[in-house]
Amino acid sequence: MVLMNREQSRLKEPGWKNWGPYVSDRQWGTIREDYSANGDAWNAVTHDAARSKAYRWGEEGIAGICDHEQLLCFAIVLWNKKDPVIKERYFGLTNPEGNHGEDVKELYYYLDNTPTHSYMKTLYKYPQQEYPYSNLLDENKRRTRNDPEFELIDTGIFNNDEYFDVFTEYAKNAVDDILIKITVNNRGNEDATLNVMPTIWFRNTWAWGYDDYRPQLSEESDGVIDIYHKELGQFWLKADGECGLLFCDNETNTQRLYNYDSGKQFHKDGINDYITTGAPAINPKNTGTKAAVNYDITVRAKQSVTLRLRLTNDAGDSFADFDKIFGARITEADEFYQDIIPNDTNTDMANIRRQALAGMLWNKQFYYYNVNQWLNGDPAQPVPPAQRLNGRNNKWRHLNNKDIISMPDKWEYPWFAAWDLGFHCLALADVDIAFAKNQLMLLVRDWYMHPNGQLPAYEWDFGDANPPVHAMATWKIYNLDKAACKGKGDTYFLERVFHKLMLNFTWWVNRKDASGKNVFEGGFLGLDNIGVFDRNTLLPSGEHLEQVDSTGWMAMYSLNLMKIAAELATTNKAYADIASKFFEHFIYIAGAMANLGADNQGLWDETDGFFYDQLRLPDNSTEKMKVRSMVGLVPLFATEVLDDTDITDNPIFSSRMQWFEDNRPDLAAEVSRWNEKGANNKHLVSLLRGYRMKSLLKYMLDENEFLSSYGIRSVSKYHLNNPYYVKVNGVEFGMKYVPAESDSDSFGGNSNWRGPVWMPVNYMIIESLNRFYEYYGDGFKVECPTGSGNFMDLKQVSNEIYSRVSKIFLRDENGNRAVFGSDAKLQTDPQFKDNLVFYEYFDGDNGRGMGASHQTGWTGLIANCLNTI
Repeated sequence: MVLMNREQSRLKEPGWKNWGPYVSDRQWGTIREDYSANGDAWNAVTHDAARSKAYRWGEEGIAGICDHEQLLCFAIVLWNKKDPVIKERYFGLTNPEGNHGEDVKELYYYLDNTPTHSYMKTLYKYPQQEYPYSNLLDENKRRTRNDPEFELIDTGIFNNDEYFDVFTEYAKNAVDDILIKITVNNRGNEDATLNVMPTIWFRNTWAWGYDDYRPQLSEESDGVIDIYHKELGQFWLKADGECGLLFCDNETNTQRLYNYDSGKQFHKDGINDYITTGAPAINPKNTGTKAAVNYDITVRAKQSVTLRLRLTNDAGDSFADFDKIFGARITEADEFYQDIIPNDTNTDMANIRRQALAGMLWNKQFYYYNVNQWLNGDPAQPVPPAQRLNGRNNKWRHLNNKDIISMPDKWEYPWFAAWDLGFHCLALADVDIAFAKNQLMLLVRDWYMHPNGQLPAYEWDFGDANPPVHAMATWKIYNLDKAACKGKGDTYFLERVFHKLMLNFTWWVNRKDASGKNVFEGGFLGLDNIGVFDRNTLLPSGEHLEQVDSTGWMAMYSLNLMKIAAELATTNKAYADIASKFFEHFIYIAGAMANLGADNQGLWDETDGFFYDQLRLPDNSTEKMKVRSMVGLVPLFATEVLDDTDITDNPIFSSRMQWFEDNRPDLAAEVSRWNEKGANNKHLVSLLRGYRMKSLLKYMLDENEFLSSYGIRSVSKYHLNNPYYVKVNGVEFGMKYVPAESDSDSFGGNSNWRGPVWMPVNYMIIESLNRFYEYYGDGFKVECPTGSGNFMDLKQVSNEIYSRVSKIFLRDENGNRAVFGSDAKLQTDPQFKDNLVFYEYFDGDNGRGMGASHQTGWTGLIANCLNTI
């Protein structure tokens, strides 16, 4: 019997996830809230409008929590007595405003979290001087794509330590009993005052014409808010210490936004207007659907003030046991992570892993989007413009999401993305494998997956195509779960996902293989700006791009499904035939990539020893797009290792493999030596025989090409001095190596795969090398780095890449972290240097973090990397 710590026990008990950090960091500027005719989401609801508009589909807040239906929300609100508005949401620039697209302009950190959210901790750094809204807007507007982004810390507002560190912590005493501790540290040299306003509100469910039930908040007594909702029942928010209570309603201020009087008196922005201007905007009867506890405090220089609250369904709960409960939950959180992070892990590494996993858990969000209702509009609201019916997502009317989902970044990407989610699950499996499995099953449910088999990409365009990584993640997590359960796999989970993925595979074959030759055109596939031109562009004369990455991903998909089918065949022999089918599809893709198609025009370039996309011209000729990019490395991912019994125990599978060897030796010769046993009686099925793999690795491990000190770049540095140009219909397109921020807006201002290091594809490379090593063993060596004279086996190469990627976050010999770049305050200040954010991608030359600053989603894979080195 395995003894479980308390948090592990809670994971098996019902109700502990009913409350969590499910409030978005940004709801304004999202597609869901956009009811415009032209689909301009960024201007449909702006940051300025957000404080006055009741949202239709979700809520936002700072350090926010809510129930799993997001009926009741709680978040912190601050005012330094100088800002023009209270700080109740994070500020950032829209895509048109930023010189590299949308970007949050705040400093906040997800410091700790457990999978049941029994203990959570976050930090927000709030300036004591007036927040530099205009400076951030104007300076970023002035800068070009060739300049770095202008961040909050660049304004100098933290230089004299005139700021508050606001820590928000949550500890659950029971399923519906949540203790809240807000600690305000004055880092400055002078006393400073501020309003701290813990705020509670109901999501507006009554204004749309479906259910006019209006829940109620009211003052019960000093510092106690009575909360009632017919679905949640009775709750109270209790505040300890001297404070006031402020009430308004979560209703749109139509006078401010649209210049008409709706007849409603106390609006969503009522507390803001009362606090900042003294306007009579709060309800004197102390009742409403939004309320705040108002602490007007002075914090002494270099000192702190702690505020205590309790959100509970128990009328008798007080603060007598508050500190004891908090202490117990912190101890239990430490015990939980001690079982995940080995005791011999160095302190810095352990801190990075724990914060990465905390960020994964904080990035859960209640995601609500009924596309049919969104397109048609609501009965109690104005009819949306007719153009919307033929606009964005109009072919996804079946989609009806109302779930807790892992987000890429709750500010910059507060919506799920199909391929991001697959990587999230790999990191989340370390702490909550049941949640990871739930997320994988969610995306293939009928109300997500299109009837034609397509998986929804992301809300900006559900019909776009993301790399098909779902099967890879499913297979990986099934095996992790099987190992944890001492060899007993969850075949019900595996089979459920597998059947839906077969439909998705068929969609890819029918929709993304225009010529029917097993060479695929997926479009941008999440690799924004990696091509010579926007790979979603429909070229005017009928040209189309045949893509290495799309074809490589499909080869990997074939192998993933083959392995799943082979596993299911151990208990149901009918699956052996399906395993054979996916092996066959893999073989034909391998042949197509390797110039064995009918026109002998594949994607492998024998002269260069590299895979390239190619442009298929109207006369059926082709032109190679000779860009050395991550696209050409994707075929490495199409690699699986089979046990001898996988073949011998599946006669249909083994006979089909033999048939190809006997009847199509040309195809069999293009695949790794699957008929020859390697180390430990293993068989390798891969797109790459040894010489092709070595050729790719020669480029990949060259420090003048792909290999940086911080992992594998997405474009070879060769193209810094050797840009690639091509003319299509008289228009010239170009591509060069760009290590950091994008210099192109071909797929949005915040998009750049033209050089930086990206965590998910580095993870895929590392995993692929480990599979190759499993077959080849110690005897197969390559030069690493290329030209160094140092030879390593593939496991050692894998570890070398792990080590380099980890250097992004780990302190170097000077105590600096590459992720912080050259900013001295971030590198050396004790209040900054160990608080981490997990960026979207990293400078290919120096490892500096860029893009979305809280994309712990797939960058959370760093936790897996640190678990390996």
